[in-house]
Amino acid sequence: MDVSQLMFRDGLMKDERILVTGGGTGLGKEMAEGFLKLGAEVHICGRRGGVCEETAAELMEKHGGKVVPHACDIRVAEAISDMNDEIWSKHGALTGLVNNAAGNFISRTEDLSVRGFDAIANIVFRGTFYMTHDIGTRWIQGKTKGSVVSILTTWIWNGGPFVVPSAMSKAGVNVMMQSLAVEWARYGLRFNSIAPGPFPTEGMSKRLAPDADGAQRMDSGGGNPMGRVGEMHELVNLAAFLLAPGAEYVNGQTIAIDGAMYNASGGNFSMLTNWGDEQWEAAKQAIMATNEKDKAKRTV
Repeated sequence: MDVSQLMFRDGLMKDERILVTGGGTGLGKEMAEGFLKLGAEVHICGRRGGVCEETAAELMEKHGGKVVPHACDIRVAEAISDMNDEIWSKHGALTGLVNNAAGNFISRTEDLSVRGFDAIANIVFRGTFYMTHDIGTRWIQGKTKGSVVSILTTWIWNGGPFVVPSAMSKAGVNVMMQSLAVEWARYGLRFNSIAPGPFPTEGMSKRLAPDADGAQRMDSGGGNPMGRVGEMHELVNLAAFLLAPGAEYVNGQTIAIDGAMYNASGGNFSMLTNWGDEQWEAAKQAIMATNEKDKAKRTV
C-alpha cells in the first residue's frame, strides 16, 4: 500500500492502541500499516507467529513506531485471554480492535464435511466472538472507551452460495456487532463493520479463485460497475475513519466498500453453478495444496 494515499493527517491516531487479528498478511497487514503511519501503537496476532514477527519488523523498519506481534489462535478462548493479559499488563489497555482474522474456501455445500465447516466457523464465528467478548468486558471493567471494527462481506445481506460456512459466520458476526452497539453503547463502546468487495490478496485468491479464469476475473474486477478491484488505501481509510477520533457518533453500522458490485450483481459466487465435477475437483486439489503450505508456517 502507498501510505501517501491515506486521507488523514499524520499523528491522527497517536493515542490509539489497536489490535488487528490476522494482521500478519493481507488486509490485516494493510490496515496495520495504515494505523501505524497515522501514529497508533499497533498489535497484530495470528496463528503463524513467525509471519507476524516478520511483518512487525518490516513495518517498523519502514515507518518507525511500535508494532507488537503475538502468536495467538483465536479459536481458543484461553489463548485470547492470555494474549490480552499480556497486552494490558505490558502495554496498557487497547483502544480499538479490528476483527479481521478469517478463513474461507469455495466448495459445493454437498461436498462439505463437518471438519470443513468447523474450520471456517471456529475462526470467523466463534473466534470473533471470543475476542470481542474478552476485550469488551475488559473495557467495561476498566471503564474505558473502545471501538471495534469487524471485516465482513456483502454476503451477509444476500447469502453466499459455495461459501456457506463463511456467509453464515459473517452474518452472525454482523448481528453480534449490531446487538452490542446497542447493549454496550452506555459504556462508551462502539461497534461498526466493513463489508469489502474484491480486494485481492494472495491467500484469498488461492482459495476463492483457484482456477486461472477466476483469478483473472478477481484481479481485474470483472463484473464490477467500476471496472476495477478495490485499492488497499481505500479500505484502510474507511477503517481509520471508524477507529480514529472524530467519528464517535457512528455506531452499529455495516458499510459496504465494493464499487456498487453488490447492488449490480449480488457480489457473490452464484456464477459457479456452471461448474462441473472436473472443475470442482481441480479447485479442491489447489486449495488443499495452499492449506498445506500455510500449515508449515504455523507456530501455534
